[in-house]
Amino acid sequence: MFAEKLHNEKSHFRGPLVSRRLQLFVPPIVLDRASSLPLHRQIHHQIAQAIRGGAIDYEARLPSTRVMAGLLRVSRNTVLAAYDALAADDLARGERGSGMRVGAGGNRGPSGLRQVIRAAGYPARVLALADPDGTPLIINF
Repeated sequence: MFAEKLHNEKSHFRGPLVSRRLQLFVPPIVLDRASSLPLHRQIHHQIAQAIRGGAIDYEARLPSTRVMAGLLRVSRNTVLAAYDALAADDLARGERGSGMRVGAGGNRGPSGLRQVIRAAGYPARVLALADPDGTPLIINF
């Protein structure tokens, strides 16, 4: 089980080479290799649960696929499949050169244009009708 925050900072004799500190979050993941659930689904489920539960902050950086695969002792393709599922669920997003970051599905609130519009209460009125052929017509005003 891994649950610790690491600072991405190179230590040199005279100080750090890079002054910025990026928070790398390694979520606690326990794999059951005897389970019928595939390993990539177990990884996806546990990271998604940590994001939705607030254990991982918005914009936190997840370990690279190589590092995570090494920590969990699984194939890199297994971690890639889990990260792809997180991106598909809008919980994380991949940025070239900076790895996976917790995305809009984290603690930021509603994501996506439709959810924002619904949360704002727009449109205030909706009228649902049907034309003579039975095709539904929805009028927002």
